[in-house]
Amino acid sequence: MTATIHAVPPTPALSARRRWTVLAVCCLSMFLVGLDTTIVNVGLPAIGRGLHAGTRSLEWTVDAYTLVLASLLITSGAMADRFGRRRVFRLGLSVFALASLLCAIAPSVEMLVAARAVQGIGASMLSPVALAIVVNAMPDPKERAQAIGVWAAVFGLSMAVGPVTGGALVASFGWRSLFWINAPVIVIALVLSSVFVPESRAQRPQRLDLPGQLLLTAVIGSSVAVLIEGPHIGWTSPRALCAYVFTAAAAAAFVRVESRRSEPLMDPRLFRTPAFRSAFLGAVAVFVALNLTLLLNTLYLQHTRGWTPLAAGTATLPMAVGAVFCAPLSGRMTGRGGPRLPLLLAGGFMTAGGLCLVRLDADTGVPLLLLAYLLIGTGFGFANAPITNTAVSGLPPARAAVAGAITSTARQFGAAIGIAVAGGLVAGADPAALARASRPGWILVTACGLFLFLVARSARRPAAIGG
Repeated sequence: MTATIHAVPPTPALSARRRWTVLAVCCLSMFLVGLDTTIVNVGLPAIGRGLHAGTRSLEWTVDAYTLVLASLLITSGAMADRFGRRRVFRLGLSVFALASLLCAIAPSVEMLVAARAVQGIGASMLSPVALAIVVNAMPDPKERAQAIGVWAAVFGLSMAVGPVTGGALVASFGWRSLFWINAPVIVIALVLSSVFVPESRAQRPQRLDLPGQLLLTAVIGSSVAVLIEGPHIGWTSPRALCAYVFTAAAAAAFVRVESRRSEPLMDPRLFRTPAFRSAFLGAVAVFVALNLTLLLNTLYLQHTRGWTPLAAGTATLPMAVGAVFCAPLSGRMTGRGGPRLPLLLAGGFMTAGGLCLVRLDADTGVPLLLLAYLLIGTGFGFANAPITNTAVSGLPPARAAVAGAITSTARQFGAAIGIAVAGGLVAGADPAALARASRPGWILVTACGLFLFLVARSARRPAAIGG
């Protein structure tokens, strides 16, 4: 069934200064979301020692956040379209603040995992809603593409500098400071959003889709859970086989239910368009590669090479440099000539970075490590803007929050998969064997880079998808 798309009511024109101020406020929230996706990675060994947690529990500490975030993004976007984007945005900041406090005082790893899940609930109200606010404030396509480039740069920077920031905090104040650091940023964002961010909503918002939401949560949760638990329960054990069947059944039910709804959570018709489908899969691939890189780097440098958390985090600085310098350039290139060239560059750099480490061992030279991180970060920087712009431009403004949420879901699903795969590869490996055990991970990073060439092949200047 084809859904009718209604236009969003006209929003009073904002001055250029006000538009870019709105962008700055939204970027501040995105910095939080991205930072908390990666800042915990470098502190995992310290958390493990402090809470007496093993590798599996530490994986859940990271993935509890990304799983909940990925599961709720689209519903949060639909809620923002219905109840007001600024209202949901501010609610998300408040929930995120409360959850950060619970993480900082968690007495056990179980409590920390639960608090991280609540953090994911708050973050789900920030990521797509911030992007929708930016899209609503920037009606000019070229200015919007540049704004998305800045947005992607901030998001990429936050994820890339997470390990550096985390290493410094753990070294100076202990692992609990990884969560205390959120408080001042949230206070600033709440104040600025109340002053500068205008309220906006869709004229005819999408209905909330509870069956679709439950099935999507089941698909994402079960698929990542089996990757985390597989090395411990056995890939062919009865429990694992039941998980495979459940995941497949939930995925089939999700497609069937969503195909029959007039206003689905995730419209299957969108994936018939090659550009949109490629953008979605490309986002998954990019974030699999990034998060797999960050976790393998943390474990390798701290366990195998004996580096401190600060030194391990500092080693990722080239990744941050590549991401922050190339993302704005990618945004300008996307606005002027479309997404194909930046996607080709992203694929080339990421592939080269993965190839640098496919023969990783305990004595691999530091210059080669830093070069690999620079190449992967550069590829990440070039990838974000064209993928985001293609997905957002593929839906009308009336569903801007949902459009951003679909791409953000792909990112966080990829992040969760990357963490689960990295943990599974090195589960049970002693420090001396960890480098060799991680080699399939670097092959996967290379494969993700090569996949971006296929994404570039199907990319074009995005055109709106009508119903």
